[in-house]
Amino acid sequence: MTAPSSPRRPGGDALARVGHPTPAVEPADASAHTFPDGGTWRTEIPSVEGPEALSVVLAESARQDVPVHRISQGSGVWMLTDSEITEMVESCAERDIELCLFTGPRGTWDIGGSTRTGSGGAGLRARGHDALAGCVEDALRASELGVTCLLVADEGVLWTLHRMRLAGLLPAGTTLKLSALSGPVNPASYAVYEQLGADSLNVPSDLTLDHLSEIRRVSAAPMDMYVEAPDDLGGYVRMYEVAELIRRGAPIYLKFGLSNASGIYPYGAQLRDHTLATARERVRRGRLVLDLLARHGADGGMSPLGSRLPGDLRRFPVPEGN
Repeated sequence: MTAPSSPRRPGGDALARVGHPTPAVEPADASAHTFPDGGTWRTEIPSVEGPEALSVVLAESARQDVPVHRISQGSGVWMLTDSEITEMVESCAERDIELCLFTGPRGTWDIGGSTRTGSGGAGLRARGHDALAGCVEDALRASELGVTCLLVADEGVLWTLHRMRLAGLLPAGTTLKLSALSGPVNPASYAVYEQLGADSLNVPSDLTLDHLSEIRRVSAAPMDMYVEAPDDLGGYVRMYEVAELIRRGAPIYLKFGLSNASGIYPYGAQLRDHTLATARERVRRGRLVLDLLARHGADGGMSPLGSRLPGDLRRFPVPEGN
């Protein structure tokens, strides 16, 4: 872990010299939790949709000196061949980076029309038994090919994969990550997802700093948050808040997304040039965030590279025979 630091507030000294008060930091707002290695933050590059995009991200992160703890993909296991998954697993393993792949069918791509209504219907949830089974199939296939982190967007899928993990159908070290498109927005729901088996939970990027503190009063489960959110998640850019996001939300994965860019899910060769360009720019956005943290003296507390486990978390008991 990098040494903890005492950050300065953005613009604080200059504002004080012209008589403009800076709000006091409330110690009670700070998270009391860390990753098991003692770190308070890790990094994630999302939307890395295949081996070619991964190669771009790895090359650019080396060139820009951007440390990467996790790579995640959004189109799904079913959109990749076995050889593509194996190549991604091997490339990440060489650099001790966790690879996270999305599981199975989801409602937004299903035949149900309610997701296209004003209400959004059931969103990304797995509709019916067959969609649930498809997610299970993806999880088993990815695990057999060496993937150790699975991304889910449905509470039933999450609970099912957690029970499979307990039963030994998935390796015990498999981690389950909750999608940003179904992320919890209050402390009670955050705690429920933790107990359903989530090891890492995306929260919407429009949660306030106070919301993060509220969540941390009830749960120590790692949080994932887009510092810059894609347009379909609001397009929020919160770079100047990163130090405070860490202080309030630790343990937290800083996700370097990209606004003002068209979507790429589900990915295919027709989107190749756009996908590679946006992959490269996500790494650059990460460099901007890390530089900002360093300028404010807030870059301490990063988990060691290669860290991936979430620590001891609370779970619902699994009834016998289920």
